[in-house]
Amino acid sequence: MREILDDIDRWQKSGKRIAVARVVKIEGSGPRDPGAAMAVNEDGEVAGSVSGGCVEGAVVGEALSIIHEGSPGRMVSFGYSDDEAFAVGLTCGGTIRLFIEPLTW
Repeated sequence: MREILDDIDRWQKSGKRIAVARVVKIEGSGPRDPGAAMAVNEDGEVAGSVSGGCVEGAVVGEALSIIHEGSPGRMVSFGYSDDEAFAVGLTCGGTIRLFIEPLTW
């Protein structure tokens, strides 16, 4: 989380709406441990990572939906079986569970 604080601070000072996604659980293997975080501002700028690239685009889409809908946040899951993961170029399967919420101050 610390690696995204400077970006969050800058975005807040410029009045941008922000959502934060955090890894809360890994089932099987996953690229990032629980606690990994990513912030997305209303313009689609991103800081941090929750998956090392595998599902970042989908997480950005969820974060933008939360920002624009005014949602209080939600749990989302992304995962692949080992065979599906290999087919799309990932080294292993697994499921990551994230909580994505708007950042309010």
